[in-house]
Amino acid sequence: MIMQRFFAWMQNSPLGGRHQKVDLDYWLLGACLCLLGLGLVMNASASSAVSAAHNNGNHYYYFIRHSLYVAAGLCAGAACLLIPVQHWQKWSGPLLGVAFVLLVLVYVPGIGHEVNGSKRWLNLRVFNLQSSEPAKLFMVFFIAGYLVRHQAELEKKLFGFVKPLLVLLVFAALIYLEPDFGATTVMVGSVVVMIFLAGTSMKVAAPLLIILGALGWFFVTAESYRLERITSFTDPFRDQFGSGYQLSQALIAFGRGDIFGAGLGNSVQKQFYLPEAHTDFVFAVLAEELGMVGALLTVAMLTFVCVRALRLGRRAQLAGHAFAAYCAYGIAMMWTGQAFINIGVNAGLLPTKGLTLPFISYGGSSLVICCVSLAVLIRIEWELRQSSARAASTPSQPVTVEVSHA
Repeated sequence: MIMQRFFAWMQNSPLGGRHQKVDLDYWLLGACLCLLGLGLVMNASASSAVSAAHNNGNHYYYFIRHSLYVAAGLCAGAACLLIPVQHWQKWSGPLLGVAFVLLVLVYVPGIGHEVNGSKRWLNLRVFNLQSSEPAKLFMVFFIAGYLVRHQAELEKKLFGFVKPLLVLLVFAALIYLEPDFGATTVMVGSVVVMIFLAGTSMKVAAPLLIILGALGWFFVTAESYRLERITSFTDPFRDQFGSGYQLSQALIAFGRGDIFGAGLGNSVQKQFYLPEAHTDFVFAVLAEELGMVGALLTVAMLTFVCVRALRLGRRAQLAGHAFAAYCAYGIAMMWTGQAFINIGVNAGLLPTKGLTLPFISYGGSSLVICCVSLAVLIRIEWELRQSSARAASTPSQPVTVEVSHA
C-alpha cells in the first residue's frame, strides 16, 4: 500500500513514474547544480587550512561535511518535488508555528548553541540547525497564503497591510535578538517585496514603510558594534587590525586575484588572514583564486537563477496561480537579498554582516533550505506546464449562433 502510494506520487511529479521520463526545468536546475559544484570546489580550497589546524591535520574535514550537506540538500529537494504546491499552501500555518518553536528553542539553555556570541543554532547532536533558515522559507509560504486569502483587503485597507507585518515583526524580533541582523533584513525585505507585488496600494503602504525604515535605522545604530561596522567599512584600512580587519583582508584577496586569479588552491588569505574564509567570505577567496573573470561568472550564474525565479513568478501570476507566484517571488527575493548582501560585504560595498552565499558557502542549514526552495520552484514550473498542457488538450466548445429571420 505504501509503495503503491509512493509510485502514484512519483507519477504525478516532475520525477516521473516507472514508465515516464524525468520532467524538470533543466536551465534552473543546471545553474543551481553548477553553483553547488562551485561551492564544493571552493570549500575544499578555502577550508583546507582551518580544517588541518582544528582537526589533527585533516585538510578535508569541512569539505567532507559540506559534501554531506549537499547530499542531504539534494535528497530533501528530491523529496519536496513530490509535494504539490497546494500542500505548501495548506501547511503554511503549521509550518510557521514550527518555525516559531525553532526560533524560541534557540534561547533555551542546553538546546541553543552559541558561536562567536550569537545564539543562532540548535544543538541536535548530529548537526547544528540554524533556525532562521527554515523560518525565512516558511514565512514566505505563510505570507503567500495570506496574500491569496486577503487580496482585496490589501488593496484598500490599511489593516490588511498591517496584519502580515505584525506577524513578520514578531519573527524578525526573535531573529534580531540572536543577534542575526542579516537574516532579519533578508526576511523583512522579501516579505515587503511580496506584499507590493501582490498589488498593495502605495497610499496604504507608504506610512508603514517610513516607520519600517525608521525602525531599521534604530536597530542598526542601537548596538555600538553595528555602528562601528557602518563607519569602518567606508575606510577599513584606517583601523585594519581592529574593526576593519575582515574587510581589509577581503579587499587584499580581491586585489591579489587580479583578472584571471592566483590559481585554484593558491589563496594566501585563507591561511588564517581572512576569518570565516569558507563561510561568510568564501566569495573573496573565490575572487582571489579565480580572479575577476571567475567572480563575474559566479555573479552571472546567481543573477540568472534569481531572474529565472522572478520570471517564473510572473508566469504563475499571469496564469492565475497566485500562491505559486508569490512563493516564487519570495524565494527569488530571498536568494537575491542574501547574494547581494554577501557579495556587497565581501567587496566592501556594504558593512560587514554574517550571511552565507546561496548554494556556495559552507553551512548545512543554508544548503538544505536552498535545495528545498529550488525544488519548490521546479515543482511550480512543472505544474504550470501541466496546467497549460491540459488547457490546450481540452477541446473548445462549439459556439452556436441563433439567427432570426424577419
